[in-house]
Amino acid sequence: MAMSVPRAPGFSSMLKEGAGQLSGVEEAVIRSIEACNELTNILKTSYGPRGLNKMVINHLEKLFVTNDAATIIQQLQVQHPAAKMLEMASQTIEKEVGDGTNYVILLAGALLEKAEDLLRMGLKPVEIVEGYEMAKDKILDEILPSLVTDHVKQFNNIEEVKRGIRSAIASKQYGYEDFLADLIGRACVAVMPKGENASFSVDNVRVCKILGSGVTCSKIVNGMVLKKSVEGTITQASNAKVAVYTCPVDVPSTETKGTVLIQTAQELQNFSRGEEVLFEKQISDIAAAGVKVIVSGGKFGDMALHFCNKYGLMAVRLMSKFDVRRLSRTVNATALPKLQAPKPEEIGFCDNVYIDEIGDTSVVIFEQNSKESRISTIVIRGSSDNIMDDIERAVDDGVNTFKALTKDGRLVPGAGASDAEMAAKIASFGETLPGMEQYAVDKFSEALLTIPLAIAENAGINQEVMATLMAAHQQGDTTAGIDIDSESYKTLDAVKSKIYDLYLTKYWGVKYAVNAATTVLMIDQIIWAKPAGGPKPRQGGGDWDQD
Repeated sequence: MAMSVPRAPGFSSMLKEGAGQLSGVEEAVIRSIEACNELTNILKTSYGPRGLNKMVINHLEKLFVTNDAATIIQQLQVQHPAAKMLEMASQTIEKEVGDGTNYVILLAGALLEKAEDLLRMGLKPVEIVEGYEMAKDKILDEILPSLVTDHVKQFNNIEEVKRGIRSAIASKQYGYEDFLADLIGRACVAVMPKGENASFSVDNVRVCKILGSGVTCSKIVNGMVLKKSVEGTITQASNAKVAVYTCPVDVPSTETKGTVLIQTAQELQNFSRGEEVLFEKQISDIAAAGVKVIVSGGKFGDMALHFCNKYGLMAVRLMSKFDVRRLSRTVNATALPKLQAPKPEEIGFCDNVYIDEIGDTSVVIFEQNSKESRISTIVIRGSSDNIMDDIERAVDDGVNTFKALTKDGRLVPGAGASDAEMAAKIASFGETLPGMEQYAVDKFSEALLTIPLAIAENAGINQEVMATLMAAHQQGDTTAGIDIDSESYKTLDAVKSKIYDLYLTKYWGVKYAVNAATTVLMIDQIIWAKPAGGPKPRQGGGDWDQD
């Protein structure tokens, strides 16, 4: 007899208890858009040079005071799946370009907000997505390339490089952009490899934060700066050969256990003396190779320090294996896994190794005076840890922007000028379309205007400046942008004011924002399974044994 299968009365009975679902435009799409708008509203006030800071306390109770969107999102730990897509898009552009995280979220949020109006008008999500894709293709293929006004070609020219990275720093540290752009530019140019196919590594520019003084007292060092002191008594070496070891510099222990039978005091003395003689020979052989500085990733024993002082060797201990690798790259040495005299090709060289005191912090500086340096360090000063952390984020954005410049040196007008021009041309393009897509293209144009509008609002400028801005672009002024220092409704020439945005930032920003927005719009049902895990804690408290 066949087993009877009862009919499922509904969708929920098909899944385990605890599962759920939302379906339809009203439940799935509109709710997702509302979640994305909440995330956008949080970050909108932090956009632009006059963007406000957010005070974020993460799950470990660590305090962050910053207007850097990447840091804010990372510490907020967004859980909503639709808002998570915007977060993933911002993380992708952070890896691709190193900047533009807030731009992606603002544009994607604006596109979704405008899409909600179209959905309530009766348009289908597919029609909105088609219109957005058409507008995106028009921008990336035709409009954006036509907006290029400058091109950085010489990456060893600091003045050219500063044009490209100045705006990225101004959006994080307005007022210090010229000082920091010069600092970052010199640090990047110093370690930029020579040759046509040479690629720039972000890891070659290091940051060392030392509390005290002010931001303008920050400086650049060609080489590495380590916040520590030396192990021995030798504190300085010039024109020094450097030996780098990943093992401890100490009396070696045997690999296997053994038993030694000692019957007299003389035998004990000879045994101890034999160890010392062998170890002293190892240190003397290193000194005989011309080495003046020993760097170890392990500890220095007391006997090792005694012999290092005896032979005039400077001893530096590094706690991080990554610092050992970077220092090896700085001095061009090979990190040796065993304590032995290095071969000539394994020895590194450094012009000056010395101890210095910056503020009340003792540092060891490996300085290369030669023009070609493999590592450069920016020493950041500041009155508090929060200020220095924010400066570090600006430096990180500047260095990543330099890397993006080496891939594509094209620049477009900043200060919202390129977004306003794209909006004007997309609006004209939408008027030529016969189908329902023209409504979506028109809303795309409106979404682009949220970028200059956010810059103006955060700078305390009345929204009426947008009418002046769009009038300028309608008359063919493609470089007109928002003047954040003007209280009137005047615009500025972004090119004459040397305010530029990276072509790559705009290209990938538009691409990722549209992809994130269309992905959310194409969702028609949200289904979640029963949460994993054991019993949840009781709300009322009490002892479980009393059940």
